[in-house]
Amino acid sequence: MADNTMHDAALAGVGEFAPCVSFILLCEGQVLLEQRRADKAVDPGLIMIPGGHMEAGESQWQTLLREVAEELALTVTRASYICSLIHRTTETQLLHYYLVHEWQGDLCAQEAERVFWSPLASADELITGTDCIALAEALRLYG
Repeated sequence: MADNTMHDAALAGVGEFAPCVSFILLCEGQVLLEQRRADKAVDPGLIMIPGGHMEAGESQWQTLLREVAEELALTVTRASYICSLIHRTTETQLLHYYLVHEWQGDLCAQEAERVFWSPLASADELITGTDCIALAEALRLYG
């Protein structure tokens, strides 16, 4: 009971939130980032870890597979859950982060303005605070 009370208190004042899945891809000391298109309603032009909204009735895993295919033209073959964090923007999002360990296909930006590999050492200067926390947690857990 105490755990639920603490959870409810932590979410007090948050209101409704949009559930999303974000995915971290690492390769040779770099992390894949996206620059969102300027015409996007949420976070236009920002550099972020890629991700997208969950659709009604979809599980986090289903969203992960769909969004990676839609956004990057890749097929996930192995991934692990990292953490869930609240991100306040023009909407309040509950971001469920996954580390994609293995994938198949040729990387292609299909929805973002661009995707690019950034050295891990400088990624925190480019991305949001929420993404920084998730990236640090991914490195801590799966280093």
